[in-house]
Amino acid sequence: MVTADDITAVTVFSTLGPEARERLARVAADLSLAPGEYAANAGDDRALFAVLDGLIEPVKSVDGIDRVVGERHPGDVFGEVPIVLGTVFPVGFRAAEQSRVMRIEPHDYHAIAGDHAEIAEELGKLSSKRIGGSGGLQALAAERHPPRAIVVGQRWDATCTELRRFLDRNQISFEWIAADAPDAADAWDGALPNEEDLPVIRVIDGKTVAQPQLRRVAELLGLSTEPAAAEYDTVIVGAGPSGLAAAVYGASEGLRTIVIEREAPGGQAGTSSRIENYLGFPSGVSGDELAGRALQQARRLGAEILVTRTITKIDPVAKQVHLDGGDVLRARTIILATGVSWRQLEIEGFDRLAGKGIFYGAARSEAPSAHGLDVQIIGAGNSAGQAALFFSNHARCVTILARGDGIGKSMSSYLMDQLAARSNIDVLPHTEAVAAHGDDSLEAIQVRNKETGETRRLESGGVFIFIGADAETGWLPPEVALDDHRFVLTGSEVAAAGRWKLERDPYLLETSVPGIFACGDVRSGPVKRVASAVGEGSMAIAFVHQYLREANLEPDGARA
Repeated sequence: MVTADDITAVTVFSTLGPEARERLARVAADLSLAPGEYAANAGDDRALFAVLDGLIEPVKSVDGIDRVVGERHPGDVFGEVPIVLGTVFPVGFRAAEQSRVMRIEPHDYHAIAGDHAEIAEELGKLSSKRIGGSGGLQALAAERHPPRAIVVGQRWDATCTELRRFLDRNQISFEWIAADAPDAADAWDGALPNEEDLPVIRVIDGKTVAQPQLRRVAELLGLSTEPAAAEYDTVIVGAGPSGLAAAVYGASEGLRTIVIEREAPGGQAGTSSRIENYLGFPSGVSGDELAGRALQQARRLGAEILVTRTITKIDPVAKQVHLDGGDVLRARTIILATGVSWRQLEIEGFDRLAGKGIFYGAARSEAPSAHGLDVQIIGAGNSAGQAALFFSNHARCVTILARGDGIGKSMSSYLMDQLAARSNIDVLPHTEAVAAHGDDSLEAIQVRNKETGETRRLESGGVFIFIGADAETGWLPPEVALDDHRFVLTGSEVAAAGRWKLERDPYLLETSVPGIFACGDVRSGPVKRVASAVGEGSMAIAFVHQYLREANLEPDGARA
């Protein structure tokens, strides 16, 4: 409980009289923080804090690495910049040791400041001081941080494209040098590698590796590729929205949690250039930004995230998860969150030019390659619409190829309204691509009107494909029941299929193997929305707790 004496010890409130101190003490929250615990995270809504005991450190994340940028001692306040400017927290504030802080909500602060102008004046001065100066927020924002890696490669080399996407989706800052750029040698700071060695990655203050495998890149950059333990309360397969949500809730609730991801976090949603109907982001959020935030959150709460690792086999009886390379993990429970993969088009030239102008999905990093060019979007759903809007900010012209009557039946109305307002976006109904042309890279595509049979050639600086997705579940053991389309059956569908053997009913997200759960797009019949995937990931952890309690396996400290 915050007392009037506590208020007196805070410098900016030291001039308040007894009645005002008592009034403020009644509305202030008293928070105890363990070492490493955050009072506020970067991006949190505004509030004013004061340190009562201990030590608080402002922390700024750079390339996923936390950097301490100051200290707050007893009597100091923090959160004055969000309070004065009405913004979110620009940096996080965590306890460096056992600490006690008080939190004052904005309306409670303004009520006091309205009666005591000197408080507002003092906080305004403090805010200005912490924004400016050599160590202020302006200096931090302007400070240039060297990239963690430099990549040199050919623009239309599929391997180089894959490497850049991997770095982007793992939140690794890097500089890409096109090998044929006039200033490439200067940017590389030396003789360029031989063409047959491309792509080449140079880790800052580290090694230079030609044609690296992604796992080697992960190891060079300090990304986790090896499990820290042999046994976990829950092993999550896949780091898309549902897998990351399960990781956040599992780790936060005391479960020893590990996520196995064969590529990079984000899943199919990570390739979405804009998600505008996700709750809490009124201006929209890119798929890689959403995944990046979730990844930071999961890691901060203690979940292990392994990348570039593939699961070769699951033993449904022993609950053992076999990884490529021979590692075997023992799991009390398993959550299948493998999502889906973009459906491939079997069209002349598409396989040959994949990664060389033909792309499945569209991350924000693809924008520079489309500058001033004509690009085509294949598909008529929300993902296609979001990509068209995004590329219209960079490309000369964006053309949506829709096999049906248009986009009215498969796209949200808010997206159609936005598309109609862009003069450089066209929609071609009843149209399909029939061929791709180009030698070393995509130059044009051939399209056909399905009603008239007419074909024509469209010059192309890039084709981005959004035509639906398939579940990749062929690696699962036969004990895990699938529907006719190879999606995982869960809950009542398992019982209806005659694949449930226990007396109790299966939990809502439980597969035909007790203790193995499925969530997100890999599950049979879910709503194909990021929000539903996140919800199912969190729900899966609730069912994990129920299963562990039933089996008397609930670990100490875990909480439902």
